[in-house]
Amino acid sequence: MIPLIILTGPTAVGKTDLSIQLAKSINAEIVSADSMQIYKYMDIGSAKVTEEEMQGVKHYLVDEIDPSTPFSVSEYKNMAEDYIDTISKNGKNVIVTGGTGLYLNSLIYDMDFAKSNANQELRDKLNKELEENGPNYMYDKLLSLDKDAAQRIHPNNTKRVIRAIEVLMSGEKMNDFSKDLRYNKKYKPIIIVLNRDRKELYDRINLRVDIMLKNGLIEEVKGLLNRGYTEDMISMQGIGYKEIIKYFKGEYTLEEAIEIIKRDSRRYAKRQLTWFRRYEDAKWFEIDKFASAEDLKNEVLKFIREEI
Repeated sequence: MIPLIILTGPTAVGKTDLSIQLAKSINAEIVSADSMQIYKYMDIGSAKVTEEEMQGVKHYLVDEIDPSTPFSVSEYKNMAEDYIDTISKNGKNVIVTGGTGLYLNSLIYDMDFAKSNANQELRDKLNKELEENGPNYMYDKLLSLDKDAAQRIHPNNTKRVIRAIEVLMSGEKMNDFSKDLRYNKKYKPIIIVLNRDRKELYDRINLRVDIMLKNGLIEEVKGLLNRGYTEDMISMQGIGYKEIIKYFKGEYTLEEAIEIIKRDSRRYAKRQLTWFRRYEDAKWFEIDKFASAEDLKNEVLKFIREEI
């Protein structure tokens, strides 16, 4: 059974820096569990870890998938498990870091990705509704059908939103992976959740968006569109990308786009924290309670060594 050190927490909490310091301390390599950093060319808006920030620590599932390629949780699971096996066979520890809950669940739990029978007629109808009314309308529709199911799906992942609505409208029940969960027998999950005071976290999120704009987010989105990537692709519906596209189309002023990016990023952080609270075996670390980053690192290392 491979020890799987999972370092997670809401967006902008400080996962990247700590994960690299931990990896250097315990001879580990890092497998990303971030649904945006996996895409090529999407560096600024995804706050992608840079080569300089990696400090020589090898990262996997960062910058690997073309933005035009649909990428599912089951594909993530298969690729991540292959990398985990390779890292472990090479005698290194594995740190999985990122905040995409479905990606984490696919490794922690024994999840069944078998698909129910497709209702193509209904799916076509729902896709037309999406085209006419937009992602927010479809997510609200899912919320009205099954609030619990909606909380497990990111609003921008329209493919999964539509699939969930299709299943529910066909009279089936969505699989609830938060109940009767069985751990993946391949791994021993050591789950660490980072958190901060909410005001401080929200201030960090707002500052991160300002830095993204300063670093060239608008130019990055323009470059993606010039490469032929379109707004209907799942990758381009990520927070930060879809709002800038709407700014280009004249649907938002730049100031409106920036405020919506900040607002939706804060809402996303809140949803992430709700998700992570379901991990009953997780150890939470409140960053504000530590005098320094070094103190935090040492306490997390102590916990990891006790669990391994």
